[in-house]
Amino acid sequence: MSIKVLVAVKRVTDFNVKVRVKLDGTGVDIANVKMSMNPFDEIAVEEAVRLREAGVATEVIVVSAGPTQSQETLRTALAIGADRAILIESSEDLQPLAVAKLLKALIDKEQPQLIILGKQAIDDDSNQTGQMLAALANLPQATFASKVVVADGNVTVLREVDGGVETLSLTLPAVITTDLRLNEPRYVTLPNIMKAKKKPLETIKVEDLGVDVSPRLKTLRVAEPPKRSAGMKVSDVKTLVEKLKTEVKVL
Repeated sequence: MSIKVLVAVKRVTDFNVKVRVKLDGTGVDIANVKMSMNPFDEIAVEEAVRLREAGVATEVIVVSAGPTQSQETLRTALAIGADRAILIESSEDLQPLAVAKLLKALIDKEQPQLIILGKQAIDDDSNQTGQMLAALANLPQATFASKVVVADGNVTVLREVDGGVETLSLTLPAVITTDLRLNEPRYVTLPNIMKAKKKPLETIKVEDLGVDVSPRLKTLRVAEPPKRSAGMKVSDVKTLVEKLKTEVKVL
């Protein structure tokens, strides 16, 4: 059985960037900072491309919801090996529910058999979009996947849980979110970057999908975590225990 795979990707602040909170506390300052594909989404694209290379998938479509600059992120996904890209262009700050609704509308249009997302984005760490999408689309889901096997109209997913490893079998179509240990994304080569420029990238507006993306959450204030206090040296175990009792209060 050959399947069509849809992968969602997000443009986020590069993981090497040390972000700064705006002086007015309304959010994080991303002006003039390096932006990249969300690392978990990169793993999702890699997994989809591997499925196509193995002959399991016939087409890999990448989609991003966000500003015009998200085209760069989609081109990176195309360079990894995706076949075509779709940008749902929006100047609004899209919350997880809004993105899930947009992806649901796109699923209705494209009819993919497998939808893969990163488990969370490193900018907001919400870990919500995949679960919300599965609920809206009424599809089975497997989150935090560390191994994915597709065969005979089913997908078997290994996922790490507190007690060990859980194995789930889902009937396609299904939604999967990726964990770090699923794979290691390939290095994007210059020839593939050049090829990606010729691959189709479609741009559609939020209004074209008829989706209400009004925010449901309001950010009251953003603040940096408190600075970590300096450590201290103690002369012996007895003093250490006393410090833990009186100052750290963990005993």
